[in-house]
Amino acid sequence: MAISPESSIYVAGHNGLVGRALVRRLAAAGHENVLTANKDELDLRDQSDVNEWFHENQPEYVILAAGLVGGIHANSTRPAEFLYDNLLIHGTVVHASWQAKVTKLLYLGSSCVYPRLSAQPITEDALLTGPLEPTNEGYALAKIAGIKMCESYRRQYGVDFISAMPTNLYGPYDNFDLTSSHVIPALLRKFHDAKAAGQSEVPIWGTGSAQREFLHVDDLADACVFLLDRYSGEQHLNVGTGEDLPIADLALLIRDIVHPEAELVFDPSKPDGMPRRVLDVSKIHALGWHHETDLYKGLAQTYRWFVDNYDQARGL
Repeated sequence: MAISPESSIYVAGHNGLVGRALVRRLAAAGHENVLTANKDELDLRDQSDVNEWFHENQPEYVILAAGLVGGIHANSTRPAEFLYDNLLIHGTVVHASWQAKVTKLLYLGSSCVYPRLSAQPITEDALLTGPLEPTNEGYALAKIAGIKMCESYRRQYGVDFISAMPTNLYGPYDNFDLTSSHVIPALLRKFHDAKAAGQSEVPIWGTGSAQREFLHVDDLADACVFLLDRYSGEQHLNVGTGEDLPIADLALLIRDIVHPEAELVFDPSKPDGMPRRVLDVSKIHALGWHHETDLYKGLAQTYRWFVDNYDQARGL
């Protein structure tokens, strides 16, 4: 059943890449009662603070997109932060949603929850069948805990808490800080800065052989609204394109958009991460949802946003 435009929807993490896309998508769909709270208003790691906010605002629906995120460097050098902060954020919001009797909660996990050597494409039932990728184990463990919280609260309390596992995301308002960003914003920034500095070589982490799948964040936001309206199962669902490519090919696409004259210089001393990660999206396809954004067009759009918002983008 479709959510009424009058319903109150709390987007946890509204200032992030995903949260901003969700707010845009909900506004486009005519939802005028979208609830948000900045960090100085609400500490999502504090259960009493979260409980009080839920009691005062009484959201009917919750989309849990909040959390500490980052690329390989950030995850591998700050594992305690990624585990601790995300465990608390996921736990407080899920628990408060149950206490406040929200109608439905959608929890957003990550494709990194799956084992490092999962069979490809990765199906939902691969969860907890093998060791995780070491470079993002802390983050993945917190995300797995979030999935299991939703399942457990469903079983014990009969609540309509669902989970979705997005693949690698990109789009406007991404994090372009080279010390903590994911691969697409990092590459866009590197090629842009090299072009501005008149440099012909651009360093690329790893061998370029790792294969990844990428989904535009606006497509994820569309999938979230779709699932809130049409899905109420306990099984978490993968959300992606079902298509992947080597990082070397991704770098070539970005080079063609940003700095066509540049030469790629791979650094095999840096980690590649998981050898391959592409999601099996047959379950969400069967429900009727498919992504719409072509990768090249999405990259070009994201780069235009980066250029138009250069000062802001560097500080995100």
